[in-house]
Amino acid sequence: MFCKPKAPSATGTLSKLVPWLRERDYQVFLDTATATLINETSSQEKGEISQQADLLIVLGGNGTLLSVARTAHPHDVPILAVNLGSLGFLAEISLDELYPTLENILAGKFEVENRMLLNACIWRNGSKVEDHNVLNDVVINKGVVARVINLQVLVNGQYMTSYRADGLIIATPTGSTAYSLSAGGPIIHPSMHTLVLSPICPFTLTNRSILIPDQSIIQVKLVTEYDDVRITLDGQEGYDMKAEDILEIQKTKTTLQLIRGPKKNYYQILREKLHWGTQNEEGIAKK
Repeated sequence: MFCKPKAPSATGTLSKLVPWLRERDYQVFLDTATATLINETSSQEKGEISQQADLLIVLGGNGTLLSVARTAHPHDVPILAVNLGSLGFLAEISLDELYPTLENILAGKFEVENRMLLNACIWRNGSKVEDHNVLNDVVINKGVVARVINLQVLVNGQYMTSYRADGLIIATPTGSTAYSLSAGGPIIHPSMHTLVLSPICPFTLTNRSILIPDQSIIQVKLVTEYDDVRITLDGQEGYDMKAEDILEIQKTKTTLQLIRGPKKNYYQILREKLHWGTQNEEGIAKK
């Protein structure tokens, strides 16, 4: 079990949930930060817990889930994401739904969505210097210097285009509702087998978002020397990108198993999170 430490309801939720599970004879694994919230001691890290557990419960928001996802997905364990915040496309289970949902899960009554992840490697002078997995997106962006950067993009070894822009976002369908959406990219249903490339403030206005088959290998090369160009993973981890570095991105072999909320579908979540069609829904209900 993992919990966002700074969430206002974190301690109260854990103080009730952990005993509830133990009373039903389930062993509960807590990472160090989560255990501290209820005055328990643990030295286990995310990867260790993911290897041992049959179910991962993530209490927090999208950021907490993204952090867990990068270490949990190779272990083929389902994740229940519970929203302790406000906006959360991934953590869709509310606190009111937590215990009824858990009752169903423990009885084997639940559905899982398999979410694509990306592997992102940085190659420098022929050597791999970074190797990471992400659920949402990989972003290349410049620092505070007010000038565009030059990026050359190849897909499956074939030259696609060169971007002069503030940066570039490579996102999964799950990540299409994150930074890519703010940059003008499309919303992509999580079941679709595609990636989206969205330039950030491109110098050429005809450079727009493009969908790429998810079996593709994407290579992005930083063409010239710039100061303070960064590669950011899921908005949480960052690494420097130097001239002639090649960022190579492809789909991972494993997926993330995300437990679906009760009686919810993707379009309902979009309506709730993006406040779509309130008046139309009232009209439909009246009919």
